Amino acid sequence: MIEKKSLPERVLAMASAIQQIPAPTFSEQARADFVRQRFLDEGLVDVQVDSLGNVYGRVPGQGKHGVPESVRPVVVSAHLDTVFPEPTDLRLQRTPERICGAGIGDNSLGVAGLFGLLWMLRARPVESDIWLAANVGEEGLGNLRGMQAVVERFKGQPKAYIVLEGMALGAIYHRGLGVQRYRITARTAGGHAWVNFGQPSAIHELARLITCLETLPVSQDALSGKPRSSYNVGVIQGGSSVNTIAAEAWLELDLRSEDERHLAHLAQQVEALARRSCREGERTEDRAWAVEVCVELIGRRPSGGIAPDHPLVLAAQRALTQQGLAPRLDVGSTDANAPLSRGYPAVCIGLTKGGGAHSASEYIETAPLAQGLAQLEACVREVDKIN
Repeated sequence: MIEKKSLPERVLAMASAIQQIPAPTFSEQARADFVRQRFLDEGLVDVQVDSLGNVYGRVPGQGKHGVPESVRPVVVSAHLDTVFPEPTDLRLQRTPERICGAGIGDNSLGVAGLFGLLWMLRARPVESDIWLAANVGEEGLGNLRGMQAVVERFKGQPKAYIVLEGMALGAIYHRGLGVQRYRITARTAGGHAWVNFGQPSAIHELARLITCLETLPVSQDALSGKPRSSYNVGVIQGGSSVNTIAAEAWLELDLRSEDERHLAHLAQQVEALARRSCREGERTEDRAWAVEVCVELIGRRPSGGIAPDHPLVLAAQRALTQQGLAPRLDVGSTDANAPLSRGYPAVCIGLTKGGGAHSASEYIETAPLAQGLAQLEACVREVDKIN
C-alpha cells in the first residue's frame, strides 16, 4: 500500500520542484509556465497570464446563500522571482530538519504555499472567491511591478491582499518600508596612472562620495522616537585596468525609511552630495579635467500601512495564536507595499522559519511548516468572515 504524503510534504515537494526552475527577476517565464500548467491541472477557474507574466487562478467561493457574487474576493499572492542569476547552482540538500538551496525559502516555498492553500480549501470551501496570484518582479530592480499590476487589476475590490513569503513565520508585515534606489555615475577624463597622476579618478570620486554618505544622520534606535532609516551601497563597478585612472565608475545605492518624509529628506541629501562632487579644474599642458557626477533614480518602492487594530491585522494575529505562535507586528519591504501604498488592506506573512536568505546557503526548517500552513488557512478563513 502506498502511503499518501502529508500536506506539508506535498508542499515541500512542490517547493522543491519550483526551486529547480531558474527565475531571476525579469526572467520568470519558465517558472510562470510551470505554475500556470499546475493551476490548470488542479482545476482552478479563470487561469490566465497577464502581459507582465503574472499567473492568476481562482478558487470559487460558495457565496452567501449560494450566490458567489455576493461576497468580495480575497487575493493571495507570492512572488515568482529570485535574486539568483541563471548559472546559479540550484542543487538542494535535505536533512530531517532542513532543506537548503538557493531560493528555496525566498520564494519557492511561498509559491508552493498557494497550492497548499488550494488543497486545504478543497476540504472546506469558504464563501469568498480566493484569487491566487504568482507574480513577477518583487526582487531587486523589479520594483514590485508584478504586484503593482495585480493591484491595478483588482484595485479596492478584495477584502484583503495576503502576501506569502516562505520564511519569517510569526511576522505580520502590515507596514511597507519605503525604498528608493539610485545609480550614481562619476565620469572624468581618465589617463595613465603614472603620467597623469593627480588627475581625478572616477573610482576615487565615488569612494569620497561613499565616505560622505557615512556622515548622513540616520536613526537605527527604535527607542529614539525617530523613524528608522538606512543606506547601503550594494554594487560598485568601473575602471578599465589597474594602471589606468578610471574615466567612469558607478555605484548602486539603496535608501530605506519607515517614514516617507524622512526617506525624501535622505534622498535630497544624497542628491546634494552628488551635485557638490561635480567640479572643473585648471587646464594642464595636455588636457582639461572635470568631474561629472550623475544621479539616476532606478527603483522606488512606495510605503504605506494599516493600523495594528485593523481587522486584517487582528485576523492574522488570531491565526497565529491559534497555532500557539506569538505574532510579531513588523515593517518591511515586500509585495504588500503595493496595495498598502494605495490604501488597500494588506499583510505579508511567512510559512516557516529559515535563514540565509539571498545566499547560496539559504535554508528552510521543515517542522514548522505544518503550523505555517495551518496559520495561512486560518488567516484566510478569518478574513472570509470580514464584511
